[in-house]
Amino acid sequence: MVTIHTNFGDIKIALNSEKAPNTVKNFLEYVNSGHFEGTIFHRVIENFMIQGGGFDADMNQKSINEPIKCESNNGLSNKTGTIAMARTSDPHSATAQFFINTKDNNFLDFTAETMQGWGYCVFGEVTEGMAVVNQIKMVETSFSSGMQDVPVETVVINSVTIEE
Repeated sequence: MVTIHTNFGDIKIALNSEKAPNTVKNFLEYVNSGHFEGTIFHRVIENFMIQGGGFDADMNQKSINEPIKCESNNGLSNKTGTIAMARTSDPHSATAQFFINTKDNNFLDFTAETMQGWGYCVFGEVTEGMAVVNQIKMVETSFSSGMQDVPVETVVINSVTIEE
C-alpha cells in the first residue's frame, strides 16, 4: 500500500505485486529514492486518466532508471481507479510515469504480444481517495511546454509514502 500525497489530498493505492511483480518493484524503487517528491500530474484528461510522476512544476523531466518489461499480460484491466504505467509507443519503455484511470479504459488492456496489443500494465488500485482523483480530473487544462492537457493549476505530488 502506498499513499500519494498531493496538494489536492491523499490517494491510497493497493499495489498488486502478485500480478505485476517487476512493475511494483520498479515503482517502489522510485518511491524509496524520493523521485516523486515535487513531481506533478502533468497530463489530465477528464474522461480518461490523470498522469504524473515524470515532470516537476517547471515542466522539467526528472532523470529516470532503465525502462522495464511490460507486464500487461497479467489479467488486470484498466478500469476506473486502477493505476497503470505510462510508456511510449514501445511496449517495454515504462519508467517512472504512471496514470490513474478515471473511467473504464478497456481499450488499454493487453490483447496480444504485438506493438498494438501490449496495452498498459495495471499494477494496483485506488482504495481511498477517489474523490481526490475525481477533483484532479476536473481541473482546467491548457497547452504548456509543448504539451497539451497540462493543468492550469499545478497538481503537485508532495511525496509518496509506503504503508505497511
